[in-house]
Amino acid sequence: MIRRLLTIADSAAGPNPLRLNLIGLVVEAVLQGLGFVLLVPLLTALMHQRPDEAGPWLFALTGLVVVYGLVRYRTQLAAYHAAIRLARALFSLLGDQIARLPLGWFDGTRVGAVGRLTSKGVIDAMGIPAHLLRPVVNAFVTPSTVVVAMFWFDWRLALAALTSAPLLALTYRWTNARIARADVAHDAAAAEAGGRVVEFAQHQVVLRAFGRATAGAQTLDRALRDQRDASRRLLWVGLPGLVAFNLVVQAAFTVVLLLGTDLALGGTVDAAELVALLVLAVRFVEPLITAADLGAALRMAGNAVGRMDALLAERPLPEPAVSAPIADASVEVDRVGFAYADAPVLRDVSFTVAPGTVTALVGASGSGKTTLTRLIARFWDVGSGAVRVGGADVRDLRSEDLMARIALVFQDVYLFDGTILDNIRMGRPDADEAEVLAAARAARVDEIVARLPRGWDTRVGEGGSSLSGGERQRVSIARALLKDAPIVLLDEATAALDPENEAAVLDGLRTLASGRTVIVVAHRLATVVAADQIVVLDRGAVVEVGKHHDLVGRGGRYAAFWTERTRAQGWRLTRGSTKDRSFV
Repeated sequence: MIRRLLTIADSAAGPNPLRLNLIGLVVEAVLQGLGFVLLVPLLTALMHQRPDEAGPWLFALTGLVVVYGLVRYRTQLAAYHAAIRLARALFSLLGDQIARLPLGWFDGTRVGAVGRLTSKGVIDAMGIPAHLLRPVVNAFVTPSTVVVAMFWFDWRLALAALTSAPLLALTYRWTNARIARADVAHDAAAAEAGGRVVEFAQHQVVLRAFGRATAGAQTLDRALRDQRDASRRLLWVGLPGLVAFNLVVQAAFTVVLLLGTDLALGGTVDAAELVALLVLAVRFVEPLITAADLGAALRMAGNAVGRMDALLAERPLPEPAVSAPIADASVEVDRVGFAYADAPVLRDVSFTVAPGTVTALVGASGSGKTTLTRLIARFWDVGSGAVRVGGADVRDLRSEDLMARIALVFQDVYLFDGTILDNIRMGRPDADEAEVLAAARAARVDEIVARLPRGWDTRVGEGGSSLSGGERQRVSIARALLKDAPIVLLDEATAALDPENEAAVLDGLRTLASGRTVIVVAHRLATVVAADQIVVLDRGAVVEVGKHHDLVGRGGRYAAFWTERTRAQGWRLTRGSTKDRSFV
């Protein structure tokens, strides 16, 4: 773990304070051990009532304490510098890695884990150099210095202390291994509970609207109970190891005490020297007990570093150093196959979208429409076949170059906690204010702004919580208009909108589609009819391709779809009739 932290800290520019701190801590621990060693001749001289012999030892001990204080001051400063440097390096590495990972990696299960890792995980890692490294180094270096010095005074006592080292090491490793396993389950339970807390707070409207507030609380309570149980298991798993380690430490001291007493009674060791050596033995034991207390914290911090390593080890999609040339705004899906884990989603899908045309993807839920749009944007790589943009395989394009050609407008819109203009400007950060306002007006965002207390400077809240779903969708379309990409991917952009917002969103989409290549997951009949090409998907395969009138005349899967939708559009809720009641 320490080697990994040193490597991470080395990744930042300038000298590595963690490495300097580690060297300083070793020197500090040796000086501490030597200070304890000097107590033996000093106490021996005093107990023999020979103050003239004690003077030089007292002078040496005073000088050593001064040097130790200076080193301790420098290492303490270095520890805090190392912690800050480590946090910066970790945030930089994690941020860069998250930016490189494919968009398909970011599913709902990752949010709580990544959030916990980049908050508590980084703090735990910072605590290693700031608080944990000193006692751990002291626990190994100081006793080692003491044991070496004890060989100088009495090799038998030193050997008795040294024989406990293997048992101490085995007990320490056993304890940490048990805690490490329990901490994995504890961290997973804590991440789940954190996600449930956020979910419970964010979805109060839905829970209360359907009278499920109590059920939502039950889900949260269950997650919190699981976290509590995991915390208890962590305590009960770690407790036996901590007790065992302390018993071994105390047993080692008892052996030294009994052996020393026997030697003193036999006249082999002077009583005054024995008292001094026992003081030295106490100093041998104390750092070990401290290490036992902090070993669990160190192991849990090590687990956090391990989870960061796992995230950093995730392999981004391979990219070329230079993108292949892109000829135009065409899109070609060539015999594409794709599966989520072992579940096939697409099978031998092929179609071509000419530049400047609109292609509608039609099919039942689960037929692969949304997956196709994400493969075009290279959320994942295809399992077989190829997706080409402008004649170039998307795998031969750098992510920046591919995303510069594509604008995404999906149903789930996320806005950052800034102003409306800030969120629109994300489409093209270098755009001037006139261009941003023009895109906003084209998407009819100005109608929203007119109702807001601070106009364009109104903050939208986390995730755009102060705006409705339709209003967030308008901002998303304005963002896409400002980006001005030649290819537009639309997925259920008007789903679940009220009539006013739907009309505004459709106006914005018409502006967005003008002169661009558009691939739309279509549900509205008007969108399907107006498309230059309709691709009908069924169970992950293309079953029909063509224009609306041609497909209706074939009497196939699309004709059945069209009949169902037109019949559904004609449904009405009839007042006073129980026979013909249906929903619009």
